[in-house]
Amino acid sequence: MPDVIQLLPDSVANQIAAGEVVQRPASVVKELMENSIDAGAQSVQVVIRDGGKALIQIIDDGCGMSETDARLCFERHATSKIRQAHDLFAIQTMGFRGEAMASIAAVAEVEMKTRLHDSAVGTSIRISGSEVVEHEATSCPAGTSICVKNLFFNVPARRKFLKSSSLELKHIISEFQRVSLANPSVAFSLSHNGADVYKLSAGNVKQRISQLMGKNLGQHLIDISTQTSVIEISGFIGKPDSAKKSPGEQFFFVNNRYMKNPYLHKAVMRAYEKLIPTDSIPPYFIFLKTDPSSIDVNIHPTKTEIKFEDERMIWQILNASVREAMGKFAIVPSIDFDTEMVVDIPFFPPSAPVSPPEIAVNPDYNPFDRDYVSRSSSQQTSRPHRPSARGWQDLFQQEQGKGFEEQPEPQSPILFNQVESEPKVPKPSERFFQVKNRFILTSVKSGLMVIDQKRAHERILYEKYLKNLSSGSVGSQQELFPQTIELSAGDFALLHSVIDDLTALGVVVSFLGQNTIAVNALPASVKVSSAEQLVNGFLSAFKENTGGQSEDMHHRLVLSLAKAGSIPYNRSLEPIEMQDLVDKLFACQQPNLSPDGKPTITILGVDELEKRFR
Repeated sequence: MPDVIQLLPDSVANQIAAGEVVQRPASVVKELMENSIDAGAQSVQVVIRDGGKALIQIIDDGCGMSETDARLCFERHATSKIRQAHDLFAIQTMGFRGEAMASIAAVAEVEMKTRLHDSAVGTSIRISGSEVVEHEATSCPAGTSICVKNLFFNVPARRKFLKSSSLELKHIISEFQRVSLANPSVAFSLSHNGADVYKLSAGNVKQRISQLMGKNLGQHLIDISTQTSVIEISGFIGKPDSAKKSPGEQFFFVNNRYMKNPYLHKAVMRAYEKLIPTDSIPPYFIFLKTDPSSIDVNIHPTKTEIKFEDERMIWQILNASVREAMGKFAIVPSIDFDTEMVVDIPFFPPSAPVSPPEIAVNPDYNPFDRDYVSRSSSQQTSRPHRPSARGWQDLFQQEQGKGFEEQPEPQSPILFNQVESEPKVPKPSERFFQVKNRFILTSVKSGLMVIDQKRAHERILYEKYLKNLSSGSVGSQQELFPQTIELSAGDFALLHSVIDDLTALGVVVSFLGQNTIAVNALPASVKVSSAEQLVNGFLSAFKENTGGQSEDMHHRLVLSLAKAGSIPYNRSLEPIEMQDLVDKLFACQQPNLSPDGKPTITILGVDELEKRFR
């Protein structure tokens, strides 16, 4: 039998390795930015074109590389940080200045120019699909400049699965934020298709958070600092009023390396328990510092998952640290002023006499005495009466046209077993009942129907807006005073990519520069209390869009518009409003589900109701 096992060529092996390290353009940005940080760069420029599919360029002013190192960094298993196996447990740097270079060069066209600070001439290398095309001396600034063009040009299957440019840019911005947050002393810049997205100057952690996430978030941060023999914790957490329903501002760093850890995330959320709604997530930027030998950073190819030696103890320390930070700033649950409450205060003219309220009390009343009625009536004849208001009979005389003397004969009470001879159509007030200003109850043949008023209204508005969007009949209403909204640089750039969809939905936005927009018009058919809330809903819908299809994008945008214009909870509805809501709900194509797939209706059957009374 002939031999069937053979060694793979280096080019094929590099492409297989690239499948683990290089998943999308954001992976390239991460690896190259970390290489620049390890090279001691004080300024890093990131240039992106077409969401990174056409061009990714990283320029730094780091130490640079010699001619030999420049060539060896593209070889497999080439690194300047590891000499023996024991070094794997003492890693404190990010990239290995060559660990991922071989994988990147295997699936793209790479051009690198680098020069040492004490050298007069630099080195230029061009590689296409692991094949060296050019290697020569060149004149270039000190540091390193790497251009990655046409990612996955030789792997059509991988390139086909790349998403839209706007979605790939979103992932690049996420990686850019992680690296720049971990290194606030380094200046960073990011541009996409010639437009600046970020331009970050060197500073401290809080300044970097404000530069990335916006000044509004910077005003709602709480300092957190804890030092123990096991771990050191520092950073910032958000106040409860800064919590949002969509994630994106939660960051963990271990020894300045970004990580994902759902277990430690629960420690932070537990500290916010009963301070924020259950579906909201507070922002936090937490830096953990520990002995490198007590963690393992090599359990995942992208090194975003880290294993701790004693994770349970760190959970307790982190939870106590967050609670302590909020306790220092006296963070308590805020009072809900959104609940509608009507106080009926009677109006009296200034000249009206003021008298203390009086009430008639019978001290001889005895509910157990059968003869109390006759006895009390006889006692009332001898007891002096208090003066009573006069003239109240005139009200009845004006309405009826006659005195109070003529009284209709009292009718006998209607018993439960009596049945009316003529059928009676129930009024809305008799058909619908609202519970806790949230649920609508009505009787049906099979039992008791319970309707969620907000979800039902979302379904009604969602189908209405989709119909208007498909017919192109969405009208806009100009705002008398356009509202200006300051966004983060990332959200400002992302809003550019969905501006056409917003305009089609009736939202007219103008870009004022300096990460500020103005909302000039809103859809005429929706009542939105806050334009800022509507814009944030659109951005959240865009961030959650993983499919990249235009139909899916329209679905999420219309969904966010329906949520912004739907009836809120804690709002009292009139019976006629409840009837109109139910009628429109059952006129929809899918009345049983909200646009995001949650139930709008549930029915408590007669059998279930009977069981509860057994």
